[in-house]
Amino acid sequence: MIVIVDYKLGNLGSIKNMLNKIGVESKISSKHEDIINAKKLILPGVGSFDNGVSNLRKLNLIKALNEAVIINKIPILGICLGMQLMGKTSDEGELNGLAWVDLNVKSFETIKTYKGTIPLMGWNYVTIAKENKILKNDSSRFYFVHKYYFERNEYQIINSEANGISYCAGFQKENVFGVQFHPEKSHIYGMQLFKEFSLL
Repeated sequence: MIVIVDYKLGNLGSIKNMLNKIGVESKISSKHEDIINAKKLILPGVGSFDNGVSNLRKLNLIKALNEAVIINKIPILGICLGMQLMGKTSDEGELNGLAWVDLNVKSFETIKTYKGTIPLMGWNYVTIAKENKILKNDSSRFYFVHKYYFERNEYQIINSEANGISYCAGFQKENVFGVQFHPEKSHIYGMQLFKEFSLL
């Protein structure tokens, strides 16, 4: 059973529908017992960093998530904001993230050479930075919507590029996975990624 963590932000229904299409059982929940007993977790997210952290705190989910992910080593996939919340801090806010990876979220607006639109929005091809278990097709393309990003880093498994800026589109640290794009909006490519994650 994959538990989609409900902290009141993200495309929960879209993710569940995509998992249904590939025959993977899932449930949407914010219950502590569901999270710590899950086989796998998905942390979705659409919105601002501080709002995401605040919602996790209000719903008392941080303790449950740390128990599941850090202690029990349950595989978790963070999507967009959900990925960013796995880092330490963000240019977008003042609150501290989950700090599961030693990374800080940056803003495209701080890059003087970046000439593209903000938010970065639309379909983009990605490339594999490092052999991994969730993306095996080096010509996959996914749907992106974001203003903030992780710089290239040691945990990076997927690359993306926007207007000459290369950045981290996906990472893995042990059982912790994150993707900046939205697989639930990415048709066959998203289905395949969810399928690979479900098989971990």
